[in-house]
Amino acid sequence: MSTVNPVAKLGAALALALCLVLTIDWVSASVALALELVALAFIRLPARVFWLRTLPVWVAAPLTGVTIALYGRTEGQVYLEFAFARVSEGSIALAIATVLRVLAIGLPAVVLFVTVDATELADGLAQRARLPARFVLGALAGMRLVSLFMDDWRSLERARRARGVSDAGRIRRLTGQVFALFVLSIRRGSSLATAMEARGFGAPVERTWARESPWGSREWLVLCAGLTIGLLALAAAVLTGRWNFFAGP
Repeated sequence: MSTVNPVAKLGAALALALCLVLTIDWVSASVALALELVALAFIRLPARVFWLRTLPVWVAAPLTGVTIALYGRTEGQVYLEFAFARVSEGSIALAIATVLRVLAIGLPAVVLFVTVDATELADGLAQRARLPARFVLGALAGMRLVSLFMDDWRSLERARRARGVSDAGRIRRLTGQVFALFVLSIRRGSSLATAMEARGFGAPVERTWARESPWGSREWLVLCAGLTIGLLALAAAVLTGRWNFFAGP
C-alpha cells in the first residue's frame, strides 16, 4: 500500500466520506465499517502502528456519541432529562449512528495516510490532480516547517529561562512564549518565501518535476474500492429503509 500514489489514497478517502455524509444511520455506517475492516486487513499494517495512529479516532468517536446522546434530537421515550440535556430514544439511536460514522470515516483516512510522504503527495497533487504548482510547493514548504516548531519552542523556553523571564507566572509565561513563537514563525516564513522566489519557484512558466508521480491499475483499484464501499453502504441503508438524509425526518 505504501507504493500507491497518495492522490489515489486521498481520492478513496474522500469518495467514501462523501457517500457516508449523505445519510446518518447505523446501517450504512456499520456496513461501511465492516467492509473497511476487511480491506484494512489486506494492508498488513503492524498492530502497534495501527492502534497508535488511530487512537484519536477511537477516543473522539465515543465522546461525539455522548454529546449527541445528551443534546441530540429528541424522539420517542425520554430516559433522562436534566438542565439542557435530554436523553431520549431518538438521541441514543442518533448517537450510535454518529459513533459508527466517525469510525467509518476516520479509520480509513488515518490508515491510508500512515505511509504517505509529504513530498510524494505534493508531486501527485501537482502532476495528477493538476493543482497549481505555486500553491502545492508553498503548502509543502509550510508542512516541512511544522516539524521545527517544537525545536523553536524548546529554544525559546531555554532562552527565556536564561534571562529570568519564566521564573514566575505560568499563564503569563505561556502567553508570551506563544506570541514569540508566532513572530518567529512569520519571520521564518517570510525568509523562506523570499528564498523560494529567488530560486524561481514562482516563475510563470510550465514547471518540470524531479520525480514522476506514477499512476496505474493499483491507483484505480484503490479509488474504486473506496467508492464501492461507500455505494454499498448507501444501498444497504436504502434497502433496509434506514436512509436518513442529513438526519432529516
